[in-house]
Amino acid sequence: MTVLILEPLDAEVVQWLAERHDARFAPELVGDTAGLLTALQDSRALIAPPEVRVDAELLQGAPLLRAIGRASGGAENIDVEACRKAGVEVVRSQRSTASAEAEFVIGALLGLLRRVPVEGSDGLKVGRELGCSTIGLLGLTPAAQVLAQLLQTFGARVVGYDPGLHPSDATWARWGIEPLGLGELVEHSDGLVLLLPYFERFRGLLGERQLAHARADQVLVGLSQSGLVDEAALGRALRSGRLRAAWLDCLEPGWLEAGRPLHGIATLQVTPRLAGTTRESRVRAAWAVARGLDELLTRLPSGKQKAAEQAAQRAAVQAAGYY
Repeated sequence: MTVLILEPLDAEVVQWLAERHDARFAPELVGDTAGLLTALQDSRALIAPPEVRVDAELLQGAPLLRAIGRASGGAENIDVEACRKAGVEVVRSQRSTASAEAEFVIGALLGLLRRVPVEGSDGLKVGRELGCSTIGLLGLTPAAQVLAQLLQTFGARVVGYDPGLHPSDATWARWGIEPLGLGELVEHSDGLVLLLPYFERFRGLLGERQLAHARADQVLVGLSQSGLVDEAALGRALRSGRLRAAWLDCLEPGWLEAGRPLHGIATLQVTPRLAGTTRESRVRAAWAVARGLDELLTRLPSGKQKAAEQAAQRAAVQAAGYY
């Protein structure tokens, strides 16, 4: 078997793959560790949903595996370093969900700015307009490019920060985003949008020091994994009113449990990864992953050939006396 498909995909995509490769659609293997490892023994590619963790242990049980595809959700539970060491490429398409994510953020910002009124000079409770706001984007992902265009159409000022992109990079001007430091971004934004892909080194990137200087009545929308924000600092900012409201689309397990900092906060809204999930985005992502895997499998040597090459290399090293 060439391609093992665990993630539900559009029927036309599955058929297209099956016409080019020996493909098996087996969603029943999600949660069946033993069955999955058996099926991976002769698989060159795996398309797996977010429920399937791809780590060194799984890769060790898949000797012929050359590629991992994921059409929905994030890649937080894919050990990219383990994949690199095993010679397994990860195929995803962030651009497929960019439009859906950008629209979701616009809706969330509109809802939060209007739903959470503040007291004006005349004592009346009033909401705010997106077009008169400064929106800060943390992370220059494909969704950020689409979102910046939509925000500018509303008339909003768009500022941004990305730890991997220098302020002088031409991308900022090309996308119409004003680059700021992280502290400045938080301080000057009426709405803060978290888009930065999560890596362990970014855990707690948005902490007490930054949130202590949040602009008055600021709202926050998070599409990134919630670990990007310090849990305790976020709880304090919401309870104190420094942050007027927050909407998180990806919350780590347990963060809403009794005794945790975010438990019972009425101004916090949580959704289960809905931002990038639309009918259109699912089809786009499925086709992007399928075509990416097809291209890889076409140009890479077969799993058996790869295994034979590796065995020959080990034998040559042993014969030379290095072991």
